[in-house]
Amino acid sequence: MAITTAPTNPLDALSKSASTTTSTKSPTAQAADTSATDRFLKLLITQMQNQDPLNPMDNAQVTSQMAQISTVSGIQDLNATVSGLNSQFVQLQALQGASLVGRAVTLEGNRLDVGAGSGVGVGGFELASAADNVKVEISNGAGRVMETVDMGAQPKGMNGFSWAGAEDGMAYTFKVTATASGSVLSATPLMRDHVQAVSLVGNTLTLQTAISGPIEYAKVRAVN
Repeated sequence: MAITTAPTNPLDALSKSASTTTSTKSPTAQAADTSATDRFLKLLITQMQNQDPLNPMDNAQVTSQMAQISTVSGIQDLNATVSGLNSQFVQLQALQGASLVGRAVTLEGNRLDVGAGSGVGVGGFELASAADNVKVEISNGAGRVMETVDMGAQPKGMNGFSWAGAEDGMAYTFKVTATASGSVLSATPLMRDHVQAVSLVGNTLTLQTAISGPIEYAKVRAVN
């Protein structure tokens, strides 16, 4: 009597189905999952019916294959759940971004923000480590140094400064120099800008700012 054997692992025939994921559990997707499970069970039963009676599958093999199909189904369900959460997160981010319209935000940049009629310009910087001495050079639109502000010792992290010598309508920039024990430290200039509008392209939230133009929401360092 000829003995036929089924595939050693029914999951081999389902590899394509296992690698397919969907963002939502539509009726079609649910039917596909059920179909994949049914095919697995049919292949498993066929394998058991046609197994070599001298070398039958043991309980550990059956349990292992059942665990594998359960894992595949669980991964598909997890992928659908994560996709749904990601969609909700993007929508929530868009709502948060809309609330920033008209607000001031801190971004990386060296443009001095001058309040209308105040005569005061403000800026900031971030230090990688504490500094013994920090100096800020303020220049006009032509690149001429208008004043140097000596700020002395400053701690690690974000720091701010103001300059009471600005004129309305003038564009000013600044340069930060920080030292510690005679060595120059990394100092990232930070500027204040104002959000005029927000837009959502794909999964990226973009802010339209007055000075810097369009910037990604992820680049906002602080909301003022």
